[in-house]
Amino acid sequence: MIAKKALHTLEYPKVIDHVKSFATSSVGKTIIEELVPSTDFEQIQTWTEETDEALAILRVRGNVPLGGLFDVRPHARRAQIGGILSAMELMEIASTIRSSKILRKFIEDVTDAEDFSTKHMKNYTDGLPILTELEHEINACIDDNGMVLDSASQTLRSIRQQLRTAVQRIREKLDSYTRGQNATKMLSDAIVTIRNDRYVIPVKAEYRSHYGGIVHDQSSSGQTLFIEPNAVVQLNNDARALRVKEQEEIERILKELSMQVEIVASDLFHLVKTMATLDAIFAKAKYGTAEMCTRPTINQEGRIRLVKARHPLLKKEEAVANTIEFGNPDTAVVITGPNTGGKTVTLKTVGLCTLMAQSGIPIPALDGSEVAVFKSVFADIGDEQSIEQSLSTFSSHMVNIVDILKKFDEYSLVLFDELGAGTDPQEGAALAISILDEVHGRGARVMATTHYPELKAYGYNRPGVINASVEFDVETLSPTYKLLMGVPGRSNAFEISKRLGLPQHIISHAEGFTGTDRSEVDTMIASLEESRKRAEQDAEDTKRVLEESEALKQELAERLADYEAKKEQLAEKAREKAKKIVDEARRESESVIQGLRQLQKQAAAGVKEHEIIDARKRLEGALPENPVLKKEKQKKQRAQNLQAGDEVKVLSFGQKGTLLEKVSKDEWAVQIGVLKMKLPESDLEFVKPDKPQPTVSVHSVGGRSGAGVKLELDLRGERYEDALLRTEKYLDDAVLANYPRVSIIHGKGTGALRQGIQTMLKKDRRVKSYRFGEAGEGGYGVTIVELK
Repeated sequence: MIAKKALHTLEYPKVIDHVKSFATSSVGKTIIEELVPSTDFEQIQTWTEETDEALAILRVRGNVPLGGLFDVRPHARRAQIGGILSAMELMEIASTIRSSKILRKFIEDVTDAEDFSTKHMKNYTDGLPILTELEHEINACIDDNGMVLDSASQTLRSIRQQLRTAVQRIREKLDSYTRGQNATKMLSDAIVTIRNDRYVIPVKAEYRSHYGGIVHDQSSSGQTLFIEPNAVVQLNNDARALRVKEQEEIERILKELSMQVEIVASDLFHLVKTMATLDAIFAKAKYGTAEMCTRPTINQEGRIRLVKARHPLLKKEEAVANTIEFGNPDTAVVITGPNTGGKTVTLKTVGLCTLMAQSGIPIPALDGSEVAVFKSVFADIGDEQSIEQSLSTFSSHMVNIVDILKKFDEYSLVLFDELGAGTDPQEGAALAISILDEVHGRGARVMATTHYPELKAYGYNRPGVINASVEFDVETLSPTYKLLMGVPGRSNAFEISKRLGLPQHIISHAEGFTGTDRSEVDTMIASLEESRKRAEQDAEDTKRVLEESEALKQELAERLADYEAKKEQLAEKAREKAKKIVDEARRESESVIQGLRQLQKQAAAGVKEHEIIDARKRLEGALPENPVLKKEKQKKQRAQNLQAGDEVKVLSFGQKGTLLEKVSKDEWAVQIGVLKMKLPESDLEFVKPDKPQPTVSVHSVGGRSGAGVKLELDLRGERYEDALLRTEKYLDDAVLANYPRVSIIHGKGTGALRQGIQTMLKKDRRVKSYRFGEAGEGGYGVTIVELK
């Protein structure tokens, strides 16, 4: 287990917060919050492979369907102890089950279609319990908004139908008051409203006694009373009783569904846990994709090789990437260089990349990086001076170092920042060397930063220890934040002083006071020479790689020429195939034209419209469509924003029509002449009207604007009672819109709906007259209403 102090010192929780932001669900975020680095190699290897699979899936699919996942475990626990779940809680359970089905199908599709491994993802999704029956039961009773449907039970449907009828009677009775001769005089507004779940009318205070009944509310000014007249008191009572029955039936339905949830509660616990784990895995992968991270190779030999690694908490556009390599055979690194040069950032980069890799999180480094698994990580970084404990900077660091020396072993990573600082330089340097000898001697991997010149030679006198430094640009007098492995930091005091204008004789005098240990310098020079030889060897290797690249380039050029030749052959075959298609299309066109001529000869007998449309469709379908134009047309159709009332062209028929309503995601109800059809949106093209058509907006009392009122009301397919209610409301809207004439489409059918509509129109005072439609208006299937 990695110590919490090291996690805090290296700012690991900040990395976790960033990763957590990519989780889709609250349960996934919780798993990320609780994620700590593992020290078990097998566990880390599994985590890394899982994240790698998720990265591959995101690379080829772009995203993963994890929406609709809720933490329904508290709901399942309440169901287990006999609690009745709310409709919204049951909806969340159904949504979570549906989410698991979608994800399982998604992983199956990826596994079948792609050539990379999805072993771990498949194991998770194959273990998801199948609870489709419960999902269907809930969906049959509750909609996506958490409302209990009429279809939940026959009893509920009957109660709600009775309730709608009761409400209609109440409204009819109250409407007679609002349309009465004294309505304008006695009512504040000619509307019916609701107070305390009872229907009331707004009466001026001085006419209260005229209507009698119960006062339920009054306006803030006291000038208006909301009264329930005596004539509707019993009707409101009946409606209230029906509402009570409705609620009782709803509770019965919810109780039955809750009992079904109780049966599969344990399966729900497992489902949520598995889905949350998958959400957390994909959150790591999404983080890796967003931050341009990669999967490192994991080893147990203490090797660390970070290729162009960045600090995870710095912006990737601003962070300087460095390659850091040590651990075998060199197990210790001593970094020197100026303040604010990036030494501490380098320490934290190594520490954080190690912790992230041991948590299965991709690291901000290039491919080819390698990270070791450590049993423990220790870090003494920053000024942790404690005023309360009256500890100096040196004392504070020493307390931490003492604790580290008690706990570390050969499987530890130890990071020291400014080792030995805060005390006498000579004593501090001596202590730093002794501490490094102790940690390095016991086999731990150690990285330390320092200012002491004595430690610059440390790496040349100890086997297994290497020097490193952060680069300083003397020209700009600023650090470059680049790490130089194998090279100690130089003192730039004389160069900087010279550039800042210090006289040369003063600098020369100062140089006379400096001494140099010749043997150490010789050792350093020899080492640098060795580094130069390695660099030359690397250059030769690079040259060899370049030659191989040239050979590969030549091979690719030959393959490209072969590809072009094969492409021409395929193009010729395609042209021949296209010619055959065109010939076939021409023959089909001739057949269609022949059929049209035959229809023309039979014109005396009357040619039916659907026959002409069918012939035109055949003619249009005979021609092969240009795939480029087809793609452009589909793109254009996707871009159009269709709305009810728009005029459109039906591409398959070549006819114009009007959009009535959207019946599904990709389907519209369209009126073409007297025909009403359901057509896919891809078959519709928006037609810009020649002149802008005025739209009448209806405003309800209270300031809420209504939608534009159409000149016709389509009642086909409606239940008898619902059709009468819709007709009543439509006439209100049409009168407010000042329409002189409207059409009511009821269809022919058995005639019951037509008779009911006309009986209602006969009694309605808003109706001047009505008649059946002419032949071109829909005949007996339409009633034309003249309004007063």
